[in-house]
Amino acid sequence: MPVSKNMGPTDRIIRAVIGLIIITLGFVYHSWLGAIGLIPLVTAGIGFCPLYRIIGFKSCSNC
Repeated sequence: MPVSKNMGPTDRIIRAVIGLIIITLGFVYHSWLGAIGLIPLVTAGIGFCPLYRIIGFKSCSNC
């Protein structure tokens, strides 16, 4: 079953940047907590946020 997208392009860019920052900080401070940055990075990559589905929100106008 294909996943329907519920994130707009601006939302995806912001998530990707935040994810990369968290991952970078994890490497800089030698902390495994940087792995948390994978969550926004993956959701940005696929364009789907499970939390948005639960609360019924979409950040895109044509999805």
